[in-house]
Amino acid sequence: MSYKEDFPILKNRDIAYLDSGATTQKPKKVMDAISNFYEKYNANPHRGAYSLSVEATKIYEDTRKKIQKFINARFAEEIIFSKNASESLNLIAYSYGLDNLKKDDEVVISIMEHHSNLVPWQYVTSKTNSKLKYMYINDEYELSEKEIEEKITNKTKIVGITHISNVLGTINKVKEIIKYAHKKGAVVVVDASQSIPHMKIDVQDLDADFLVFSGHKMLAPLGIGVLYGKREILNKMNPFLMGGDMIEYVYEDKTTFAPLPNKFEAGTQNVEGVVGLGAAIDYIESIGYNKIKAIEDEVVEYAKEELSKLEFLELYITPNKENHSAVISFNIKGVHPHDVASILDSQNVCVRSGNHCAQPLMRFLGVDSTCRASFYFYNTKEDVDRLTRGLKKAYAMFEKYIAK
Repeated sequence: MSYKEDFPILKNRDIAYLDSGATTQKPKKVMDAISNFYEKYNANPHRGAYSLSVEATKIYEDTRKKIQKFINARFAEEIIFSKNASESLNLIAYSYGLDNLKKDDEVVISIMEHHSNLVPWQYVTSKTNSKLKYMYINDEYELSEKEIEEKITNKTKIVGITHISNVLGTINKVKEIIKYAHKKGAVVVVDASQSIPHMKIDVQDLDADFLVFSGHKMLAPLGIGVLYGKREILNKMNPFLMGGDMIEYVYEDKTTFAPLPNKFEAGTQNVEGVVGLGAAIDYIESIGYNKIKAIEDEVVEYAKEELSKLEFLELYITPNKENHSAVISFNIKGVHPHDVASILDSQNVCVRSGNHCAQPLMRFLGVDSTCRASFYFYNTKEDVDRLTRGLKKAYAMFEKYIAK
């Protein structure tokens, strides 16, 4: 069966949507949950003693508990709501990094990182006189065990690692990286933005110190994100943003802060986003990650087979099937990715083109940009066929101009 019927935009528009790595489409159940909140429960959580505000507070906090269970956190207060993964990563960099790094300490990240898990560490290391080091990928677009063990040393205090590369689709062995980093005394920040839509995340099994993700990449609305952190670490951190609802007492000359999780949730929150995220989790669990993986594996393998037949394409994916997710980056040799994406758009095929917020990775690969097709369980083999037909059309338009 196809799940397209659950997604109004995929019913209303004749498109092959292959940009779920940027943002997923939203099922009707998520939209209905948001409408229901505004129709029946809209009030500011934690702000009123009247029943409507109490009900809104319960919805908000029950969703926190739902996320706790969803990623198997030990405590509900380890779940912090944010705007997105980028804000969560900045919170960690400012509240943990600035206070815990000192001269000659090292932060280690991979060359695959999204700018959101790279630029904040550039800033923090420059302010603390610590050093930023990179783990580089091999010819199979993976991090070798040798590279990991050479770069993570006794000087390493923080390791930042993407669970799945948003450009290459490489699935990093984060559990092994976390285990090795902990042996060296480092804390680990996992960017799960590209993994949590596709696979079950268990933060206790991973033993992650921090883990972040954005709701909009897993069927929820734009503008809602999550930061998970171990309670003992979060309790020692200073707030990142200050204002309403994150305080305990305010005097003219000093302020004391509220306990977790409120300490990190200043101001009125994106409650509709929280409601939508809760509905998205319900929807994902109603299908099940096993079913999602089975659908994606079939479609992505078909895509790799069909695209590999196109001799004019350069593919940027690991040959190791077990280490590859639902992202395929590619270029038509000699044609700019933006031109390719524009021609695909004329065929109602939606792919992303550009540097994918990963410019250091692009330079390492020796390219300025790529096209990227990113799949989700609502995609079908017909979407792949439309992609390949569009690519053949694009190549035909440029063939006579391409240097042989």
